[in-house]
Amino acid sequence: MQTRRFGRTEHLSSVAIFGGAAFWEVDQAQADATMARVVAAGVNHIDVAPQYGLAEERIGAWLARPGERERFFLGCKTMDRTKTGAAEELQRSLTRLGTDHLDLYQLHAVTSLEELDAVTSPGGALETLIRAREAGLTRFLGITGHGVDAPSVFLEALERFPFDSVLFPMNFVQMGLPRYRRATDALLEVCRERDVGTMVIKSITRGPWGAHDETHTTWYRPFESTGDIQRAVDFVLSHDVTGLCTAGDATLLPLVLDACEAFTPMSQADRDALIAEGSRGYEPLFA
Repeated sequence: MQTRRFGRTEHLSSVAIFGGAAFWEVDQAQADATMARVVAAGVNHIDVAPQYGLAEERIGAWLARPGERERFFLGCKTMDRTKTGAAEELQRSLTRLGTDHLDLYQLHAVTSLEELDAVTSPGGALETLIRAREAGLTRFLGITGHGVDAPSVFLEALERFPFDSVLFPMNFVQMGLPRYRRATDALLEVCRERDVGTMVIKSITRGPWGAHDETHTTWYRPFESTGDIQRAVDFVLSHDVTGLCTAGDATLLPLVLDACEAFTPMSQADRDALIAEGSRGYEPLFA
């Protein structure tokens, strides 16, 4: 598994970052089998959140095994917008994960400038992140989000505070929206200039579920075939990003891991052609 430098953290993260959302409703035996597959693939970075069902407990049980906590760069999140609420959520996450510190603590699902105002204002959750770093409860601070405005919101966020990482959606269908593509390209350029780690979510998104039966635990309709997933992964990893978070569905995980291991860079012309194909045949998740 290829590794890439995660911005100024200096961590060499695997290009596949394990997305804890795959553990919404799995028992410990299923979680352990999944984690064994993750380790075998060379994954060394975990992203999890309290909102991901049983994920913190399941991952915590694995990390309790000798040597496992040291194996992973561990990122967690808070969706609380207040200083007090975020501090309480941080303590619960540390307890569930069975660790005394995180490597990365992130403001979770900041999707608008209004939410950014809330977390960065006096008494907002950002104050808890800063204090947590000062207290040694985390080493680095980040911000995550969804939605059509995520790249532009994060451009503003990086003007307000020197976050160490950002996490946002990117796929060849979504990049067919000119406004989204411009904002994403601008965000990646700023992250390069400021040495900010970049994580991508929803890389294998085909579109919204709409009237289709929801056959996976992802909240988007994913690509399912080996070839389609490989193209989607190659597209994302051909950009200047650290890596992508694996899909929130344990059945898709092996396909995404295999695609990350088999990653082949795409030329700009091939990426442009794939974006054009996506614009003709698919619907963006965020419109």
